[in-house]
Amino acid sequence: MNRRAEPDHVDHVVDQWAAERPDVDASPIRIIGRISRLSRDIDRRLKAVFNAHGLEAWEYDLLASLRRLGPPYELTAGEITEALMITSGAVTNRIDRLEARGFVERVKDEGDQRFVRVRLTAAGRKVMDETLPDHLAGEERLLAELTPADRRQLERLLRKLHDGVGSA
Repeated sequence: MNRRAEPDHVDHVVDQWAAERPDVDASPIRIIGRISRLSRDIDRRLKAVFNAHGLEAWEYDLLASLRRLGPPYELTAGEITEALMITSGAVTNRIDRLEARGFVERVKDEGDQRFVRVRLTAAGRKVMDETLPDHLAGEERLLAELTPADRRQLERLLRKLHDGVGSA
């Protein structure tokens, strides 16, 4: 299945820059532009799955962070901040909103009563258990064009790119 891809919008943009500014190498757009466009397409498709289950993407992320831990499905707000790479203010707001929906509850830390842990409720676990298979099936559909070897190579290259960007 080694077919030559038809020119796309990104190719058109690079060609335009080559014609307008031949002194500048616009080739990075071939990768960064495609990653950006792909990210928006992926977000749009995943949003449709989350919407079908009455969730926002951020709600799914936080609930999934709790659900995949196993019992008792809980983290401190600081651990959530670190896991989701968001500010402490955003975490508080998100916990408040999920608590209002009955998906999480705040419980005193058994070891230190000064700390509060955020625990997934039965309703939160139920929505996650219903959403996860659809979410993973949607991700599988997004990757359907790639062979197992393509996937391994892409994973390796994306990790390498991320490691380089993360250290820059």
